[in-house]
Amino acid sequence: MAYATVTRLYSDQPLGGGISVPLDDAQTHYLRNVLRLGAGARIALFNGADGEWWAEIENLRKNGGAARPVEQRRKPRAEPDLWLVFAPLKRARIDYLVEKATELGVSALLPVITERTIVERLNLDRLRAHAREAAEQTERLTLPEIRDPMPLGALLADWPADRRLLACVESGAAPPVAEQLAREQPGKWAALVGPEGGFADSELDAIGKLPFVCAVSLGPRVLRADTAAISALSLLQAFLGDWRAGRGA
Repeated sequence: MAYATVTRLYSDQPLGGGISVPLDDAQTHYLRNVLRLGAGARIALFNGADGEWWAEIENLRKNGGAARPVEQRRKPRAEPDLWLVFAPLKRARIDYLVEKATELGVSALLPVITERTIVERLNLDRLRAHAREAAEQTERLTLPEIRDPMPLGALLADWPADRRLLACVESGAAPPVAEQLAREQPGKWAALVGPEGGFADSELDAIGKLPFVCAVSLGPRVLRADTAAISALSLLQAFLGDWRAGRGA
């Protein structure tokens, strides 16, 4: 059965027929006070392990609610293994970046501290809430992992050998990104973008010497950090990711 409007909520609980799934306070408030739904209304619950299920609301109380899955809407499926490595930005811009990276299919967001990073403290709970809302609105079944910030050098020193890193650098010596990606192969990838002030020369030198790095230019204009990240992710998905296959079932 098709429904014109689907209210999707992420659940960290097991999903399956006949299971009563608890709804947290925020979900209950949204369903009861924003959407004006009540017992018997149908919503969709999802997580990466169990896919997505149509569920009927059992109750919506002041201290939480419950819904019962009744029919599987989508089975679990593989999603992109795509990371974004970025220097933290100021609040409005990092909120926007996390939201759009989630929409673009990123599986992990890795904030790093660089020489020119201005923002070093992040509200990870707020960022995870933004990622959750974005996932609920975009039909994906998983939430991206959002890791604690760490120094860029430490991250690169322990980088997995089987993952390529698309380093977006402001350098005329780097090849155009589309030209470079056309020569690359699908697999495990990550995009790296620097802070608003760009990478320091010492960082660029160190990045350029790493065997897993693919350094590229994003064009003749100097992009803001959030714009650069979204551009890089879009190109990775178009050339090497799941955009090549179109919309899945």
